[in-house]
Amino acid sequence: MKRKTIELSKQQQKWLGVFLLSLSLSWGVPQLEINSVTGWGLKAVNAQILRPEEAAAIIYEELPYLPQENQYRSAETGEIDPEHTLMSRFIRYHKDFQRRSPQYRLDWKVTLADYLGVNRSIRESNYPGSTLQSNPLAQDIEVIRQLSRRQRQQLVDLLVKIYNPQSQPTTNQPVPEETEATSEVSTPSTPSLSEPGDAQLLIP
Repeated sequence: MKRKTIELSKQQQKWLGVFLLSLSLSWGVPQLEINSVTGWGLKAVNAQILRPEEAAAIIYEELPYLPQENQYRSAETGEIDPEHTLMSRFIRYHKDFQRRSPQYRLDWKVTLADYLGVNRSIRESNYPGSTLQSNPLAQDIEVIRQLSRRQRQQLVDLLVKIYNPQSQPTTNQPVPEETEATSEVSTPSTPSLSEPGDAQLLIP
């Protein structure tokens, strides 16, 4: 008995790919890969070995307000490397340089704290920019610091969703508005016990 094959048009392949990609982000099914012969297909790839450039592409698709910062030139070729983006560097710094888990919000928030200057100091020698003519560290830090608290939380939620699809987002929770009054640090007369959410006070 001959097996029938279904021919899909390029438009149908495109929509099928978008549909499967949304499933991969929402339910953690195997990643998608374009095949030059069959169009969109499934490839069983663990999210842990997802290339930072691939994860960054998903982030820019979902959060288009994030600057790409990919105007830097390769030290080897002298040409602009469009895949060397802010988000790919952010992920590499987190995973490769600091050896932090990509599955948990707390780890990503610790990395954000590095960029915000309230945790570990980032040095050019400890940042993914050695293959570029000029290290983008200073500009990357400036861009991250300009993001609002809600934008940073959206970024963390998406990163966890990519690397740990079973997690629950937190962006639907209310986030305090950033005002001059809340930015001031008050010194209580007597020490008090820490409460849930106190760690966010470290983030401006």
